[in-house]
Amino acid sequence: MRYGLIGEKLGHSFSKVIHEELCSYTYDLIPMPKEAVGPFLESKEFAAINVTIPYKETVIPYLAHIDPAAQAIGAVNTIVNRGGELWGYNTDFAGMETLLRSNRIALSGRKVLILGSGGTCKTARAVAKDLGAKEILIASRHPSDGQISYEQALKQKDVQVIFNTTPLGMYPNLDAQAIDLSAFPALEAVVDVIYNPLRTKLLLQAQEMGIPCCNGLEMLVAQAKYAAELFLDREIPDSEISRVHRKLCVQMENIALIGMPSCGKTTTAKMLAARMGREYVDLDELIAKNAGMSIPMIFQLKGEAYFRQLEKDALRSVCGRQGLILSPGGGIVKDEDNIRLMRHNSRIVFLDRDLDRLAKADPSRPLSASAQAVQKMYEERLPLYRKYSDFTIDNNGVQKETVRRIEEKIHETACH
Repeated sequence: MRYGLIGEKLGHSFSKVIHEELCSYTYDLIPMPKEAVGPFLESKEFAAINVTIPYKETVIPYLAHIDPAAQAIGAVNTIVNRGGELWGYNTDFAGMETLLRSNRIALSGRKVLILGSGGTCKTARAVAKDLGAKEILIASRHPSDGQISYEQALKQKDVQVIFNTTPLGMYPNLDAQAIDLSAFPALEAVVDVIYNPLRTKLLLQAQEMGIPCCNGLEMLVAQAKYAAELFLDREIPDSEISRVHRKLCVQMENIALIGMPSCGKTTTAKMLAARMGREYVDLDELIAKNAGMSIPMIFQLKGEAYFRQLEKDALRSVCGRQGLILSPGGGIVKDEDNIRLMRHNSRIVFLDRDLDRLAKADPSRPLSASAQAVQKMYEERLPLYRKYSDFTIDNNGVQKETVRRIEEKIHETACH
């Protein structure tokens, strides 16, 4: 093996995709238990590797040389084998600085709160210090060495920037959140190093409060670029960070189509999935499969409230996945929790079709069995579709053109 990544669990790692997109080499993922780390490093059967959780400190005793920046942080994420001598570096530092600069998050003169006390916390602390933070607090579930508890953190009302370096909120635990942001009235920015989902519950709260925020995907790409430069001993243009980050955003983000019954969601979603080479998920089909009966039968035997719970359960089962084309039912917008679930990983597109072009009535649909019912539903839901969508696509024309415009818009707004 020449290049790769070692860590305890690497099932959801994007490092292979990123490195092989940045450079032409093969990049291997090598999960291993802690007792295997020492023998692996001592064998020196690699040209260069990256190191991730929980071994960024474990590897240090096996290194002949440690870059001063990595030494100061106390964590190594990049190791280069130079003639049998292992050199250790930390490219997370430069990756995090790039993330902050790209998102225009200033730390100079700010009071910073870092959630978590692991290896990434050390990087965040070093970056905050380097960028001139006025005060840096570290919150831990088991505080020591000057750290504070989460209860104490909630009392720091003048905190201006929060970093989440804990795994709380990471897929599949989408409901987890490290801290309630409403406790910090002076908050200016939130950084969550998690990138699966793309928007954790913490980041969704920040967005709802109008607070600038970002996930850790761009940091992952940036640190990989800086690591690859050490691997190959040559510079890679900084523009590659933006290119690869945008490409990943497009590939990872689901596209969820919302709109009225008979607005063309199913046809558009299937065509879009075929065009973009993605998996298509029809939420109503999933609900019927899970319930063992048709949607009309569910309404007839169990009622709408029961159906809505099945709908939420089905949505929860897929919303943590990435790269899907999702077609939920027209009533998905009736529950704001459904919107939050979709927002974890989805760009929400309102497929708009004029009322007079919608089906006037459909006896097979429990809530649109008459023209009057369709009109009432349209008037109730139209404000919700507009409120919750990231953008609107008119679907009164040619279907193929609708699909093209959706894809174009997704690429245009990637990473926003």
